[in-house]
Amino acid sequence: MKIKGEIFKAYDIRGIYPEQLNEETAYAIGLGVANVLKARNAVVGRDMRLSSPALAKALVSGLTAGGADVTDIGLISTDGLYFAVGKYDFECGVMVTASHNPPRYNGMKVCERRAVPLSGDGKLAEVRALIENDGLVKAAKPGRVVEMDILTDYVAHALGFVDVARIKPFKIVVDAGNGMAGMIMPEVFARLKCELVPLYFELDGTFPNHPASPIEPENVADLKRKILEVGADLGAAFDGDADRVFLLDEKGRTLGGDMVTALVAKALLKKHPGETIIYNLICSKAVPELVTKLGGRAVRTRVGHALIKPIMREHNAIFGGEHSGHFYFRDNWFADSGLIAFLVCLELISEANAPLSEQVATFDHYVRSGEINSEVADNQAKLREVERAFSDGKIDKVDGLTVEYKDWWFNLRPSNTEPLLRLNVEARDEELLRKVTSGVLDVIMAK
Repeated sequence: MKIKGEIFKAYDIRGIYPEQLNEETAYAIGLGVANVLKARNAVVGRDMRLSSPALAKALVSGLTAGGADVTDIGLISTDGLYFAVGKYDFECGVMVTASHNPPRYNGMKVCERRAVPLSGDGKLAEVRALIENDGLVKAAKPGRVVEMDILTDYVAHALGFVDVARIKPFKIVVDAGNGMAGMIMPEVFARLKCELVPLYFELDGTFPNHPASPIEPENVADLKRKILEVGADLGAAFDGDADRVFLLDEKGRTLGGDMVTALVAKALLKKHPGETIIYNLICSKAVPELVTKLGGRAVRTRVGHALIKPIMREHNAIFGGEHSGHFYFRDNWFADSGLIAFLVCLELISEANAPLSEQVATFDHYVRSGEINSEVADNQAKLREVERAFSDGKIDKVDGLTVEYKDWWFNLRPSNTEPLLRLNVEARDEELLRKVTSGVLDVIMAK
């Protein structure tokens, strides 16, 4: 079977429905996953995209054709799917979602036992090879399908990371972006003393209000306005499948994923001194500085969950965070969860007699550009050109190109999901940041 388009990515499967990813492909992927993992049982969840029910149904048919018994948990967040795999010891889990992508996209995130992800250069590649080489094999006896509701168990698991009684009665605006957080968060707040101000909680895969991608500033504009309008203590924005979260302080200012990483690290190191914290190389220098100051061990890694999770296991790290809003917990089978990060931050914020903005200011001494995307004709050629232009800095090629100077640094790396170069710059002050960011962009955009 010929797969249309490059839908097998570094960390997941993602493409346009139905041109690239359709029911036929979903069935083949299900059968391929069952073949590669030799799975006897699997769990399948899905988000609220319009194409998700049909794709999930075809995926389940493929898994059962491969001999796996399937537990269908229906509508759920991606971190809820990871929870189900770990908690109930499934051999395989597949979440039908395209996360933050536009409505015409859909995809799948696949993991095996203990929520270990399949990656594009590993077992996902084996699945693709089976499909394209017509090597799929049906089982002599197909598996069965049962349904299960895990929401209550999942929420209880997430709340188990904090002392609920210690969380103050904050007023919190949550923007679900018409994604899965709209189903999850009411269940969570029913167990908190906090006042929930909901924004776009209706599940709607057309994303009628704004894209469910809170890393872009324009997609949290409504949340910022609502925080200021109601005088909230903080705000939270989740992406489409609700596995990522971004926090906004009481002034409506967005905290980068690295600042949330620092907050969670601070909270966990207070309870578990000396533990290891993983952070990716896009994160602010404030993260390793804070971890070290608090007596923890900071380990720097490449970007991406399929890379970070094995490193966390290798170091037995209690927590890992990414600038993109992914947060990983050892006691969550090393899987990511925006909800758990949100709750841990609430407990930490509750313990300090100061607004969130003031708490962050105690450890954040830098300014950042945010992620700047540029389309170029040849990513690798442009990376070499930028390296030559900044050869007087300390060069690191762990992931893309990182160049460090005394008072500033930048990372430039190709996107794993789109034909773009992504630039992140950090400096000691705004004036320097503007100057050096402009200088790097001049080289990137030069013909």
